[in-house]
Amino acid sequence: MLRRLDLTAADNRSLRFALPRASVDVESAVALVRPIIDAVRERGYAAAREATLRFDGVDVGRPRVGQAVLERSLAELDPQVREALAESIRRARIVHEAQRRDDIDIQVVPGGTVTERWIPVERVGLYVPGGLAVYPSSVIMNVVPAQVAGVASLVVCSPPQKEFGGLPHPTILAACAMLGVEEVYAVGGAQAIALLAFGDAGDGEVARIDPVDMVTGPGNLYVAAAKRMLRGVIGIDAEAGPTEIAVLADGSADPSHVAADLISQAEHDTLAASVLVTDSLLLADAVEAEVRRQVPLTKHVERVTAALTGEQSAIVIVRDMEQGLAVVDAYAAEHLEVMTIDAPALARRVRNAGCVFVGAHSPVSLGDYCAGSNHVLPTGCTARHASGLSVQTFLRGVHLVEYTAKALAEVAPHVLALSAAEDLPAHGAAVAIRVGTLSAKPANPKPTNPNAASPKPAAPGRTA
Repeated sequence: MLRRLDLTAADNRSLRFALPRASVDVESAVALVRPIIDAVRERGYAAAREATLRFDGVDVGRPRVGQAVLERSLAELDPQVREALAESIRRARIVHEAQRRDDIDIQVVPGGTVTERWIPVERVGLYVPGGLAVYPSSVIMNVVPAQVAGVASLVVCSPPQKEFGGLPHPTILAACAMLGVEEVYAVGGAQAIALLAFGDAGDGEVARIDPVDMVTGPGNLYVAAAKRMLRGVIGIDAEAGPTEIAVLADGSADPSHVAADLISQAEHDTLAASVLVTDSLLLADAVEAEVRRQVPLTKHVERVTAALTGEQSAIVIVRDMEQGLAVVDAYAAEHLEVMTIDAPALARRVRNAGCVFVGAHSPVSLGDYCAGSNHVLPTGCTARHASGLSVQTFLRGVHLVEYTAKALAEVAPHVLALSAAEDLPAHGAAVAIRVGTLSAKPANPKPTNPNAASPKPAAPGRTA
C-alpha cells in the first residue's frame, strides 16, 4: 500500500526535493476565490450569504449564532465529551500561560533606555473548519493562546451545516461556550475570511460585523487562498496545507504503533501525508503488513487508502539514523514522531519540525487533543522557518525609545557619521539640531540650478 523510497545513496543536498509531498496549488485557487473576496468587499454579508448558498447549500439569513443557541449546545453536549474538552482546555492553558512575556526595560547607556512592550492584537478572527470532520479541538487551540495573550475581542467563524439547520456543528458551538466566546458566525470558506477582513456595516436584518486585525486557524485550499489574497489587509498565522506526519523509527519501534499513527493522520484528508523514515528493512516490512491489517478496521477506509497510496506518503529507507535525522530535517514535517532506542537524545537534535513527539507513548493524537501543546502547526516544509500557533502569535513587540539630552549628545557623532555614509543628511540634521551643532535653518544653501538633472529616485523599498 505504501510505496518505498530508497534514499540510502542520496546526498544531503538533494534530500529536500527527493522527499514526498502532496501537490497543492494555492495560486490556482486564488483565481477562483478572487470574485468572492471582491464581492464581499463591496457588498458585505449579502455576498457571503450568496457564496454560502452556492457552496454549502444553506441559506443563512442571520449569520450570528445567538447566545441561547451556544448555551443550549453546551447543555446538550455529551458529558464525556464535555469532560474531555475541559481537560484539553486546562492542559492547553498550563502550557500557554507559561509562554506569556513580560515587558522589559533595557538601559543601553546612562540616560538611554529601550523598553520592549508586548501588546496583544486588538481583534482576532478564528477560523474553525467543518468539512470532513468536526474540530472542537481547533476552537481550543486558537482561542486559548489568544485569550492568554490578552486579545480583547475574539470572533469565531465556522461553516453552517445542513443537518443542524444552518448552524455550525453543535460540538463546535459548545466549545465556544465553554471558552466564553460569544461572537460566533455560521460562515465558512473564502467568504468567511473575506467577511472577517472587511466586516459588514449592518442593516435591519444583519447586525454590524466589525473587521478583525488578524485571522488564524486551518482550512481547506480555498481558505488558504483567501488568506494569501488578504494578507496585508489582515494578519494571518499561515496558509495551512494538508496535514502530515513523519515517523523516524529504528528496529526497536513497535510496528503496530507506527502503522496506527500513519493511519491516524491519513484519516484527515485524501491529501494527508504519512511518511515513515527507517534504517530497518524488517521494520518497514512489518509496518507495511500492519497497515494492510489495520486499514480495513478503521472507519474511513476510502479516505485513508487514498492518502496512504498518494504521492505524498511513503516508507523511506535510509542508511542509518544519522541520515534519517538529515531526512526528517529536510522534510520539516508538521508532526514528527521519534521512535528509536535513544529517542529523547535524537529528538533534541531535530531542527525542523512543527512539533516533535518523543518515544513510544507520545503519539500525534495526544498532541491533537490533550498534551497541552498547540496543534495548529506549519505544514508543507514551512517548519524550516515558521512556528506553530502560540501566545506569541497574538502579541506584537513594540519598542519605546527614551534618551536624555546628554545621552543623545554622546551618540550624536555616530548618528551623523552613519547618516552621511548613507547619504541621508536630513537624518543627521534631525539629531544635530537637538544637540546644538546645527541651526534651524540650513547653512549656506546651494543656489537652485534650473538646468540640473532631476534627482534619481530612491531604491525600491528604501525608507526612512
